[in-house]
Amino acid sequence: MGVIEYPKDPVLEFSEEEKLFRESVREFCEKYIAPKWVEVDEKAEKDPMAIPVDLIKKMGEQGLFCIPCSDKYGGQGGTYTMATIAIEEIAYADPAVALAVYALLNNGWPFALEIFGKEEVCQEIIPEVAKGNAFFGIASTEPQGGSDVAGIKTRAEKKGDVYVFNGEKAYISGVGEVQKLPWGGGWFLIARTGGEGHRGLSAFAFIVRKNGKLKEGWIPTIYEDIGRHGLTTGGFILENFELEKDYLLGEENKGFYHVMEGFNLARIVVAAATIGAARWLLEKAVEWFRQRKLFGGRSIASFQGVSFKFADLYARWEASRYFVYRAARLADKIYIEKDPNFNPKDLNVPVALAKNYGPETCVDLAEEVMKWYGAYAYTKEAPIFRAWLGPFSYVIGAEGAQNIMRYIIARDIIGREFVQG
Repeated sequence: MGVIEYPKDPVLEFSEEEKLFRESVREFCEKYIAPKWVEVDEKAEKDPMAIPVDLIKKMGEQGLFCIPCSDKYGGQGGTYTMATIAIEEIAYADPAVALAVYALLNNGWPFALEIFGKEEVCQEIIPEVAKGNAFFGIASTEPQGGSDVAGIKTRAEKKGDVYVFNGEKAYISGVGEVQKLPWGGGWFLIARTGGEGHRGLSAFAFIVRKNGKLKEGWIPTIYEDIGRHGLTTGGFILENFELEKDYLLGEENKGFYHVMEGFNLARIVVAAATIGAARWLLEKAVEWFRQRKLFGGRSIASFQGVSFKFADLYARWEASRYFVYRAARLADKIYIEKDPNFNPKDLNVPVALAKNYGPETCVDLAEEVMKWYGAYAYTKEAPIFRAWLGPFSYVIGAEGAQNIMRYIIARDIIGREFVQG
């Protein structure tokens, strides 16, 4: 147990089942992830393809992937709140968040696959992802931009029983994992099947490698990231890549709407990862305050410039936590309980609040903790910088830029007609 625990809270309370689930995930993380996260980060920094396949398999055996997916598809049959709990705990154990991001991708996007995919496609992919044998993430970003989904250029032309893909994707997580994991995997991929704009896009369960066999026409490259090592990022070129028509998700030319739902689900667990890493950072700050003495034995926390800043950041963490779990509870109402009083659009603002506050709070906290640690934080002996660089990926744009979150909030609260130029 760390020094930062959830306060007694009658507003956001967890059920006994959820508390037991958190404890089981925490025990697993303390045993298998916390002792290895620095090693994973360092190895992958030197070699991006040093993917911790054995640890991913262990996480699959523990049931940390496809948590909200139905057990009829090989998922865990849990809730989205449980997936959120799991991601928070994994990120607390690995505040560089590589393993947490792997887990969040392989919870959010398989669940989106279940919502939109054909029965046989779900039966094929989800069990392999759940076991840690395959990766399934998101592939929307292209070299010309990430947030401009409506501007996607990759084309998918239907020819008989297949779609033929040509184009390029960039800044995609899991490009190495689909090559290294036993089964393989792919992405919830968006491509243009119709005319210009958002109404000409379709979504696909885009599997480039299955049963250990790589398909032709997929040309990958791996990037060297500055942080969040242990999960590969890369891009790929598609040259006449063929995919059977059954892998279309939902309706043709409705892919923009499908991926927006998927992003809402994914952003909840993205924010969960950042509040997990932030909790670790808060604890490192408290530990440092209790041991670091200056000016005749005074704790550095006795200076209001330090303790007041800590208080402000702690308050932001509490707010972020509320936003994250409120969005997760709402996702359960919509997708698990299928409550008719709620619909997917109800997630827009709660999710944007969670994604807006969580990553920025975590990164701001990491920067302050490094300042409090002083010169020691600028060495690799202190692991704080790893918890700064990893979550920073979500401030600069992954799973939606921060200003896109602000736009969503303003659009839905003020009104689209007043916000759009």
